[in-house]
Amino acid sequence: MQPTAFPNPIRIGTRASRLAQIQARWTQAAITKALGQPPEAADEVAPLVLISTAGDRIQDRRLLEVGGKALFTKEIEQALLDGRIDCAVHSLKDVPSEQTPGLVLAAHPEREDVRDAFVSPRFARFEDLPQGARLGTASLRRQAQALHRRPDLQIVMFRGNVETRLRKLDAGEVDATLLASAGLNRLGLQDRIAQAFDPRAIPPAPGQGALAIQTRTDDAHSVWATAMHHAPTALALAAERGALEALEGSCRTAMGAHAWRDGETLRLVVEALAPDGSTCWRREGDLDAPDHQNAHALGLAFGQAIRAEAGDRLELG
Repeated sequence: MQPTAFPNPIRIGTRASRLAQIQARWTQAAITKALGQPPEAADEVAPLVLISTAGDRIQDRRLLEVGGKALFTKEIEQALLDGRIDCAVHSLKDVPSEQTPGLVLAAHPEREDVRDAFVSPRFARFEDLPQGARLGTASLRRQAQALHRRPDLQIVMFRGNVETRLRKLDAGEVDATLLASAGLNRLGLQDRIAQAFDPRAIPPAPGQGALAIQTRTDDAHSVWATAMHHAPTALALAAERGALEALEGSCRTAMGAHAWRDGETLRLVVEALAPDGSTCWRREGDLDAPDHQNAHALGLAFGQAIRAEAGDRLELG
């Protein structure tokens, strides 16, 4: 039996990288199922619209030098506002804390692995890197966290999608790099992970490993968006993004946050570092009766306390 034609397709906007398309295909399948359509109708029910972003096109500089991480979302958000797409799939860590008017993060699916991964063809652990080894990263947070533990390392600016960075690594441009475990897992490249960092000791970017399904405000409570939402993930993200709201500086602040459930308790660790890794400021605490509002408030309070203590020592000059 032929699938019934779908009259109002939900057009999904996504970046064109292989990882972004894998994430969008998962969203496509979830929307198709939520709307009661067969899997083979996915491209008709929820077609993908590939959108090139400035963050993808600019590969020779850090994001903080050219406008921050919104460069990965701006063109996609404009397509939403213009009605050219009906939802967008973002890696949440690429989404600024301040939302664009008229748009909302309508759903957070269940989170993948939150951890940073140490990747090297020659060394099994970060601690095994020799004196003066070259570590490739474009992330100010990863740079600062690495230098805080190993000030002898040479940091090499390392942009590009996951496959590009792995090719550069294998070509010997650096001795090691740091990547999100979630991205490697989704790409089927988990065997490249030499070591996964403890996120309580080395907090990842707020929202790392999580997806954000963004819609226009009027579509926030649609059946297909609600079906993808995972409340426990959203609760942890509220705490982490509260800290981000207090500390975000257009990618000019090296900060990480990790929230997790421990039974009925929500635990949170937030840290921020001087860009050269010389100083680290941390706050840790928990909530016994967490909800979205007080989880966000806890993260915001931790971030504000760190900013008050560190002052202008946090910002990259």
